[in-house]
Amino acid sequence: MLADDAAATVREVLRLHARAQRPNLFIKIPGTHAGITAIEESIFAGVPVNVTLLFSREQYLAAAQAYMRGVDRRIAAGLDPKVDSVASIFVSRWDVAIKDTVPPPLRNRLGIAIAQRAYKSYRELLVSPRWLKLAVAGARPQRLLWASTGTKDPQASDTLYIEALAAPDTINTIPDKTLLAFADHGKLHGTLPADGGEAEAILAEFARAGVDDGALAEQLLREGTRAFDKSWAELMRCIASKERIPESHPRSSDEG
Repeated sequence: MLADDAAATVREVLRLHARAQRPNLFIKIPGTHAGITAIEESIFAGVPVNVTLLFSREQYLAAAQAYMRGVDRRIAAGLDPKVDSVASIFVSRWDVAIKDTVPPPLRNRLGIAIAQRAYKSYRELLVSPRWLKLAVAGARPQRLLWASTGTKDPQASDTLYIEALAAPDTINTIPDKTLLAFADHGKLHGTLPADGGEAEAILAEFARAGVDDGALAEQLLREGTRAFDKSWAELMRCIASKERIPESHPRSSDEG
């Protein structure tokens, strides 16, 4: 979507949703400042949304609040409050970003700690008076989704993030290679603690090592939106090239 233009994003969301005509199609909207506005408006319009490129608890909470505002408005307007949504926290990109700047004992631990912190807020939100009021009215929870869960460090376990982020009421978009690895030798050692476990203690270690997780979250969001814009443009070019019929191509009678 158009990460810096809320109105344009909403127009494109509605266009894509109408063109696809698939009730189970989720439209991705990045968790940028403009994206938060677009999320609320799209949910109010009844469009399922995958809030993508979330890198911190604060970004997640902003997305969750936008989702609830959209549902709130639907209820006030007499509309069906059941509009599906997921909030996608990106995990491994954190560890890739700081792999050469932290001591070995801290490597491949930042992404999981950030996810644990977000999960704590997620569990708290699901029992909050505001959400329970929406749930009673028939709203569905916006599910927390773990994205970027393939291990990037060849020295780390290839099932690292899958084992660490097993948690009730979450979704994990596991890459094929990682899924096969887990099926072969993965092991679960319990589920993610609802209180975030040792996340804050681990994040304090990173702070002492010079990692500013707030600034890094903003950096990862900027880099992610640029990469997604590039991928979308390439996809559109690919589709357009396949739709074109070469001039030398013989037209059959049923081609109009």
